[in-house]
Amino acid sequence: MTMTPVEQVSGRDAAPDSEFDRGSAVVEREGAPGVYDAELDPGWRIGGGINGGLLLALAARALSRHLGDGTGHVDPVSISGYYLSASRPGPAEVHAETVRGGRTLSTGTARLVQRDEDGSPVERLRVLASYGDLAAAEGEVRTSAAPPLMPPPDQCISTEHAPPQFLAQADLLHRLDLRLDPASVGWALGEPSGEGRIQGWLRLADGRLPDPLMLLLAVDALPPVTFDLGLFGWTPTIELTAHVRARPVPGWLRVVHSTRNLAGGYLEEDAEVWDESGRLVAQSRQLAAVPRPS
Repeated sequence: MTMTPVEQVSGRDAAPDSEFDRGSAVVEREGAPGVYDAELDPGWRIGGGINGGLLLALAARALSRHLGDGTGHVDPVSISGYYLSASRPGPAEVHAETVRGGRTLSTGTARLVQRDEDGSPVERLRVLASYGDLAAAEGEVRTSAAPPLMPPPDQCISTEHAPPQFLAQADLLHRLDLRLDPASVGWALGEPSGEGRIQGWLRLADGRLPDPLMLLLAVDALPPVTFDLGLFGWTPTIELTAHVRARPVPGWLRVVHSTRNLAGGYLEEDAEVWDESGRLVAQSRQLAAVPRPS
């Protein structure tokens, strides 16, 4: 897949030729401060709805604009989203509010809403987040964790080779350049390891460089770890919390998703995202529902 360099963007200024920035774009409604209009693109669908990471990035973009004016707090540092109903392609609106403003952090909340057929509002996502300026906090990320060991991208498995039934439910994969570690794709051959771990290299297919908003997509971009447990189907996210540790450098991201606990029809999915320099730039945990039997 050919990569075309695209201007790096912040959470506030979208590059018009980036599919991610178009898919997460928001426009403040005239005469309605804190209300932002958006359009959910069907090209970001996964399973029964729009990808949860894309929805989180869209709400985060609205909060970046809402909280960043006059503060410089444009980067999500910690953001939690509760997914209340399945989103669908079409118009949406984000209602953002400031909870607290501070010198180093500002905290806000956002609601992503769509209209039902009769015009009544249906809330899809509720977010609470703290924002700061990651550029002002650049430095070493100290961690006892290590980047996942994988072959280089050209020796990994592109998702274009995924099972057709999976690709049919994952339109967003056409917008990603995702190369999975061969050691974690046994599920695609009918031989899941049972370990509950999937990892790979990730970048956007149109060459858009990674930034804090794109990291919110990255923590939810890989196939569900339930596949590695032999459980296939839609794995809807109930809650997702992401911590952004640093601004990523240009290049590939290394992403690992894993789970250790499955009980009562739910499992946690932990993610770590490492940038090209080998620095941990984001991590997350989500609670998701186990796929229902076909």
